[in-house]
Amino acid sequence: MAGSTTQTPLKSQQKCVAVFALVCCCAVLVALIFSAVDLWGDEEDSITEDNCSRDCGVSLVETLPLDLAPARGGAAPSLPLSLGLHALLGRAQRSLEVVSPVWELTAAPRHLAGGAQGELLFQRLLGLNARGVRLRIASSLTNSSELRTLAEHDAEVRYVNMSAITRGELKSSFWIVDRQHVYIGSGDMSWRSLSERKELGVVLTDCSCLALDLHRVFSFYWQLQHRDYIPSIWSRKVLALWGRQEPLELSLNASAAAAYLSSSPDSFCPKGRSRDVEAVQQVIRSAQTFLLISVTDYLPLLNRTYRGAFVARYWSPIDEVIREAVILRGVRVQLLISSWSHTHPLTLNFATSLTSLCVELDNCSLEVKFFERREDGKDVQHGLNHNKYIVTDNAVYIGTHDWVGREFSLNAGVGLALEARPGPGPRGGGLVERLGDAFRRDWGSRYAQSLKSHQGAGGHRPLSQHTSEPPGGHRHQQPAELRRHRG
Repeated sequence: MAGSTTQTPLKSQQKCVAVFALVCCCAVLVALIFSAVDLWGDEEDSITEDNCSRDCGVSLVETLPLDLAPARGGAAPSLPLSLGLHALLGRAQRSLEVVSPVWELTAAPRHLAGGAQGELLFQRLLGLNARGVRLRIASSLTNSSELRTLAEHDAEVRYVNMSAITRGELKSSFWIVDRQHVYIGSGDMSWRSLSERKELGVVLTDCSCLALDLHRVFSFYWQLQHRDYIPSIWSRKVLALWGRQEPLELSLNASAAAAYLSSSPDSFCPKGRSRDVEAVQQVIRSAQTFLLISVTDYLPLLNRTYRGAFVARYWSPIDEVIREAVILRGVRVQLLISSWSHTHPLTLNFATSLTSLCVELDNCSLEVKFFERREDGKDVQHGLNHNKYIVTDNAVYIGTHDWVGREFSLNAGVGLALEARPGPGPRGGGLVERLGDAFRRDWGSRYAQSLKSHQGAGGHRPLSQHTSEPPGGHRHQQPAELRRHRG
């Protein structure tokens, strides 16, 4: 009896020690989790998915050189991108969150009048703090003089080390104003986007549901500062609210629609976030009669360096669904690709391969054109068609990636997929029709050359003489089997 009596306190002490150790471990684990996710809040957290606004206004915004303006009697021109961004700045009362792949608003040569637009926008950004508007910027540029100047004027700038995390680049381009208004598109924070390059995007106003979800994409970037890896545990504040399987049901200019945001690469897609390539595929598969595509670069290859040697393999996710649409569903496809000094020579081969699908086939239509404006000798991006979008019978996709394997696999991007719902009013608040009109205007432009004429003339410089540097990649020598490739 005495022996058992003495053992009881000892067992109790051991249990206490074990419980204490377990509590300490839990406390350390919680601390590690919270340090990993870098939780942060602000005064606008009162906006939630339960009380946000789904009754949105929508406008198509473009940068359109004067010689591409619609002919008299044609479709009404879209809102200029510069005016759309200034209108958003005028609405800003509390916050502006910006992601852009470049910051060159003030870098224009003095002899170019278009540079004044970049200077004006930059000065307005500098003045936000004086108005009590909090400016947050996520960027991968560590050597930007403009970002340093903005930081000196109390902007909060955080850097995403893309080269360490994915060996890619940050290509997303969007604004979020007061968690109420949004811009997404090809245009970035450069003077060229406001004046010299052909850009296209969309502005949504009083659309806090979509703005809240885009803010979660921004938060994902924001939390990557000082990291060279993707944490395995994230705050629930970066998880997607809506996606491809369960889109956001909303009203656009009083017309019913469904929308969701997509992101890339895969490692930048937390739970619920749809991948960019999946969004592109879904919109293409939604096409019933026609499919209109405008991209700067089209190259379904994934370029990698393996053991010191260059390796390229066919990257099929988008190329295959286009072929399926044409052959299996009889969808009429028009593909507009930019032709410029960085166009890869194999682009012509893949375009030829696509058009060959309809040789000797009835009720089959797939056309490819190359959009080429003669480049200014001092600026290879002068007049470049920088658009990246799709429009179908009742759906659109506006993104920030060119259709190159490396873009979706390594680079950070964001896109907006939108489908018009049946009901009164123009489809998708008029966005479907507007985007279709913009495409047809460019397709009929004197700068859009058919594939056949481009094969013969090659524009002002044949594609075979263009740089062999793949879009988004590094200059390399093409392997013999790829030089012989015919799509």
